[in-house]
Amino acid sequence: MAKKNRSAPAKGLRGSKVGLALSLGSSALAVIRASKQVRRAKGSHDKLNTADAVAGMLPLITSAALVLRQLRGQRRENGPETA
Repeated sequence: MAKKNRSAPAKGLRGSKVGLALSLGSSALAVIRASKQVRRAKGSHDKLNTADAVAGMLPLITSAALVLRQLRGQRRENGPETA
């Protein structure tokens, strides 16, 4: 069974500002949860668990950055036009 991309917006909201905002919010929550995991791993002084937690955060941060870039691109396209 293929793994679903959980950071992708719902089909009906794909590409909309609401869908991208929901995607960004879920990515932000995942980053917060993963950062707590990093703190716990650091507290146990286990370097392997710390490395695993940090490596797990990288795709979350990347997906959040991609969603932000899409939101900024939409804002530029739909921004106020000065005539």
